[in-house]
Amino acid sequence: MDLLFYSFTVFLFAAVILLIEGVYLWWSSTHGKAAQRIARRLQVMSGGVGRAGERISILKQRRFSAHDGVDRLLQQVKPLQRLDALLVQAGSTLTVERFLGCSLASFLLVFIASARWPLPPALRFLAALFALSVPYFLLRRARKRRLSRIEYQLPDAADFIARALRAGHSFTNVLQIVGNELPEPLSSEFRVAREEINYGVPMDEALHNMAERIPLTDLRYLIIAVLIQRESGGNLAEILGNISTIIRSRLKLVAQVRVLSAEGRMSAWILGLLPFAVALVLALVNPKYVSMLWTDPSGVRMLWYAAGMILFGVVWLRRVIRIRV
Repeated sequence: MDLLFYSFTVFLFAAVILLIEGVYLWWSSTHGKAAQRIARRLQVMSGGVGRAGERISILKQRRFSAHDGVDRLLQQVKPLQRLDALLVQAGSTLTVERFLGCSLASFLLVFIASARWPLPPALRFLAALFALSVPYFLLRRARKRRLSRIEYQLPDAADFIARALRAGHSFTNVLQIVGNELPEPLSSEFRVAREEINYGVPMDEALHNMAERIPLTDLRYLIIAVLIQRESGGNLAEILGNISTIIRSRLKLVAQVRVLSAEGRMSAWILGLLPFAVALVLALVNPKYVSMLWTDPSGVRMLWYAAGMILFGVVWLRRVIRIRV
């Protein structure tokens, strides 16, 4: 019996290991970097546009909702247009309607969940408002990370375009080559510009649209150089090479500034989170002692004063450690 049990255990362990290895090999052969690189190369050789049959939207006005009535209603609200631009810049596939639905759902979920705790209505409402703003902050974070990745890809893109122009390709063909060869997320923006030009949009307007989707100063310099060269002539490959050198130097300076300001940013995080950490520890160790802050009117007033001082301190520290380059 013991031998049968041990044999079954060994075979089960081997089966699990083989299953994990099989899943890993399947994923690597179909979705790995090597497989994607081969798929991009085959796509370029076949003359296709895009990657893996993806659908690229070049609509001049995006829909805010799948329903026509709701879409017309949302299109009339000006702040929602800025929200839609933020969704585009973050590379999100959500529509304005779905984003608002997610925000409202998080608001209601936290508001209902906080009703089980003996909290004052004002604090409960503040927690729900914080939950309402969480999707927006996550969207801003996704936008920042995407723009940062594109910014670090721009020097390579400028060098790639310069080499393709020296090889004799036209700028329109260069957009297609860049869109197929460079990694995401910058390549998708070049593919969108290429598709707009194919559907009859003037090149100047297509490049301006790309600058609106990617609000980076370095990309605007690159686009302005291309537009000036189309109007007055000149060696575009050399200009793009110089722009690439300038962008790399600026990114190097930004990295040095981040290293020098790392201590200040860490101090700001510690000072900003310390009051909440202390309050959490006190709530776990001695709940009756800290509950006076929201059960007594003087404690509630002190909480409001503390929140205002923390907000002022966070804004002040952010202005101190934020260095623009």
